Amino acid sequence: MTDASITLSTTASAMGETAPVWVLDDPRAGTSGQVIGIAERLGLPFRVVPLDFNWRAHLAALVPGGSLAGLAAPFGAAEAGPALVLSAGSRAAPVARWLRRRHGCRLVHCMRPGLGDHDFDLLVIGAHDRPAASPRVLPVLGAPHRLSPQHLRQAGEDWAERLAHLPRPRIALMLGGGRMLSVPAQRLGMQVAALARDLGGSVMASASRRTGAAASEALGQGLGTALHLLYRWGEPGPNPYAGFLALADAIVVSGDSVSMISEACATTAPVLIALPELGGRRHRRLHARLYAAGHAQPFPADRADTLTISRTTPPLDEAGRVAAEIRRRFSLADLPESNPPATEHRR
Repeated sequence: MTDASITLSTTASAMGETAPVWVLDDPRAGTSGQVIGIAERLGLPFRVVPLDFNWRAHLAALVPGGSLAGLAAPFGAAEAGPALVLSAGSRAAPVARWLRRRHGCRLVHCMRPGLGDHDFDLLVIGAHDRPAASPRVLPVLGAPHRLSPQHLRQAGEDWAERLAHLPRPRIALMLGGGRMLSVPAQRLGMQVAALARDLGGSVMASASRRTGAAASEALGQGLGTALHLLYRWGEPGPNPYAGFLALADAIVVSGDSVSMISEACATTAPVLIALPELGGRRHRRLHARLYAAGHAQPFPADRADTLTISRTTPPLDEAGRVAAEIRRRFSLADLPESNPPATEHRR
């Protein structure tokens, strides 16, 4: 998952305004993006509440009914509490539970909340994490995110002219990090470059924040035999990540990032998962589920020349599905909708 400043039409309200939906913003990559993506799909005014945590964040989960003890600074008082709180991750869970105790609001939480899970009305958990069957649990394929159909259309329009010089088919290559080393990065670059050459196309590659400078340079060396564009993390100018995904004819994504894989599957392009060994068991369970559902296929590193690039399934839209389930369960349809202003969000 990479970070970039992007413009997206949302229903985010100013911090001081009353909104029926509050989104607790844990700034860790891949965390708050899940609930902000769901909030944007609800079509209701929402308030993003930034959370700044201190060393007591995990201890706060032990307090019955939730606690604000894990926050380094209070998020401010409001005249009216929310009707619905969206949260994600174990650090935000005690804050959500405290809001429920104070305002009696509904709680929807992404990922496992840790202790006090009975306080939540709906838990959105990846099926690859093997959640227990319960009416309060909604399993999802991958993870919700902000790459909605609207966002992808906008990104495609924004980047179409700037990427027009790259011949089709355009292969987007999204590289994660974690245990990423220079050798597999260079090898993958060479394999994708060979595929692009055979097809008469080009490569649009993006290194993430976790990739590291050495692996990014190795990737660039591997891509050197094909016409390509490589975005290295931290380079000046806008991050083309969303544009690459929106305009790709095929996407190769490393197997270590649930977020990047989920975002790739939100497009109409065929998705190929490479370097599965970089992920853990839960990542490999996700890969298997995506293969079985037809949303992705393995990248055959040893015989890429025999690869058949195709996809017959529609884009994966779990954030939209979760938003629809929230509206169905909690009768939020009667809450007022707003005209969405433009806002800036980090990716």
